[in-house]
Amino acid sequence: MTLVYSTDFGRACPGCGQPQAQCSCKAKARPAGDGIVRVSRETAGRKGKGVTVVRGLPLDDAALEALGKQLKAACGSGGTVKDGVVEIQGDHLDKILAWLKARPEGWTVKRAGG
Repeated sequence: MTLVYSTDFGRACPGCGQPQAQCSCKAKARPAGDGIVRVSRETAGRKGKGVTVVRGLPLDDAALEALGKQLKAACGSGGTVKDGVVEIQGDHLDKILAWLKARPEGWTVKRAGG
């Protein structure tokens, strides 16, 4: 069992057990998904501006950054990669769904939300 929180110092690194501020391994813990890549559109917290959000990609941080760059180029739009989630500016649901389904990795891709 690994320590994730201590009342003495707060959150602990799951890799080395040290406080996150003094982490020596710099492990980025990302919860394991269910193997389904979900694509949705969100406007919450963005002043009404819509973004297309891709969650559940089973990739490490470097590969996720590269995939985010490819998605931004395919949509002709800006975006970012934060905490294992790819955000693309604008409503590109259908385009991103088709693009991800055509990939050779064989991911299960689903539309999430309304």
